[in-house]
Amino acid sequence: MTPEPQPIPDLSIVIASYDSAPWLPSTIASLWAALERSTVAAEIVVVDDGSTDGTAAVLAELAAASPVPFRVVSQENRGRFLARWEGAQAARADRLLIFDSRLLMGEDSFAYLDRVDDDLGRPPWNGHVPTDPASPLVGRFWEVPTHIFWGDYLAHPRPTEISLDNFDRAPKGTGCLVIDKQLFLDACRAAWPEENAHLVSDDTKLLRFVCERRPLRLDPGFRALYRPRTTVRGFLRHAYDRGTLFVDSYAGTSPLRNAVLLALAIVPVLAVAALVVALAFGAWWAVAVIVAVVVLGIAAPAAAAAARRAPGRAVAAYLTYVVPFGAVFWAGLVRGLRVHRRSFAR
Repeated sequence: MTPEPQPIPDLSIVIASYDSAPWLPSTIASLWAALERSTVAAEIVVVDDGSTDGTAAVLAELAAASPVPFRVVSQENRGRFLARWEGAQAARADRLLIFDSRLLMGEDSFAYLDRVDDDLGRPPWNGHVPTDPASPLVGRFWEVPTHIFWGDYLAHPRPTEISLDNFDRAPKGTGCLVIDKQLFLDACRAAWPEENAHLVSDDTKLLRFVCERRPLRLDPGFRALYRPRTTVRGFLRHAYDRGTLFVDSYAGTSPLRNAVLLALAIVPVLAVAALVVALAFGAWWAVAVIVAVVVLGIAAPAAAAAARRAPGRAVAAYLTYVVPFGAVFWAGLVRGLRVHRRSFAR
């Protein structure tokens, strides 16, 4: 007997997962709870991106217990960009929620989306995603950079339309993104590199493509909670990748940004070389000047973030980890300049 085909869901929730076994049960449970409080008919598609922990077993248990259709797509480790691409390809709905494996969905987020989405013309939605205040110190580091660039919104979260005009002044990301499937696939194709797809940004470049076509709605009513990495090793590994993806996000977008990227790679080398020369010649006044400039360069972002209402614990995390972060991020940035050098010619 041929089984009856399942109805097409309203929303396909796509989760790219790599070694996320500790996080997935609570992440999926938060989605189930939020869906239960709404009328949204959804499916969950998890892409296991070559995990080496117990992810496969955890996903099998979750699939067996899921109150909504639940599928697992397995692939060798190819990076988050290609994992999300595979998940979107497998999705049955015309509308996607791209969701990070470390998030907890707000319990009323789907109900809010269900209530206002049609009235707003079903725009792409960027989730309002604060960091879990209970995170360990290392997990609070990124709140300083975000408050420097996006402090106006973070100090007073409110419904915001992100367009190309305010693109660099508003928080955004693909960790909690509702978007029409076709628009997402088109954006992925536009961001697709000629090679090294595992080192392509699935964030800034992709969302810039989206905002060229439709404003992106950022709204505290549609929210999730981010649980960051909890170990210094994981944080630094992520910082290295972020350095590379930072280049991919901005290389070739303007001559000024190209110049800034090159300066970020060259200036630290020149500073170290100047310090070595000053020490070799006993020019202690020059040593003092260089050290003072470095200290000021480290302290200024912390002061700026604090002025824009960054939590004190986030400022403490920044001051604690900024030196190792800077070294690792710089190494990743240099890798990015090499990998994405063709972008500078565009």
